[in-house]
Amino acid sequence: MIILNIETSTDACSAAIVEDGAVLTDATGAPLRHLHPSGSEHSRELALMIQDLLSRLPQPQRIEGVAVSEGPGSYTGLRIGASVAKGLAYGMGVPLYAASTLRSMAAQVAQTVKGALLCPMIDARRMEVYSAVYSPGLEEVVPVEATVVDEHSFADLLSKGKVCFFGNGADKCKAVLRSPNAVFVDGIVPDAAWMSIPAEPVDLAYWEPFYLKEYQAKKSTNIIK
Repeated sequence: MIILNIETSTDACSAAIVEDGAVLTDATGAPLRHLHPSGSEHSRELALMIQDLLSRLPQPQRIEGVAVSEGPGSYTGLRIGASVAKGLAYGMGVPLYAASTLRSMAAQVAQTVKGALLCPMIDARRMEVYSAVYSPGLEEVVPVEATVVDEHSFADLLSKGKVCFFGNGADKCKAVLRSPNAVFVDGIVPDAAWMSIPAEPVDLAYWEPFYLKEYQAKKSTNIIK
């Protein structure tokens, strides 16, 4: 099954075309994947990335499904990804799949980190992160939650063995988690090439991203006098 993956949950926007979990390649062997670091450019860049990917898909192959990162993450980023994914799935007449952002991050790290629990983290605000904990086999140990990080965070798990922390929220833990069982992996961002696609699609009309927390608008600093 050939699926177009879309990832916009953080400021690392990416897209990929995968077939049965394997990233497709073009004639030069380069993966059909693009990564853009600017979250503010998601709405403009995503359409260009997808257009390029679709144009490079070998004929007569066609997209059989669209997958999008469901969150948690940036409210704006998730809204953009959901809107684009829904539009494409509807236009192509294919099912829509919603992939857990944190589990997809864990799948990425599970390839290289062995013998440790996996704790992906997405930065929220101040000392808060969105996190979950997975076994090396990607089974959920601690469900997705919003956590305020302090020196007592994950103490029970760390007392029993190694826990690997990664993602843009993990930096907050480095200064406060002193346990020798706390392991950190840098440079991990949500990536469309690593999305864990669920077995069943979602309802195209009614599905919404998993925000975890309600959106809080920022007070404008541009005051007109």
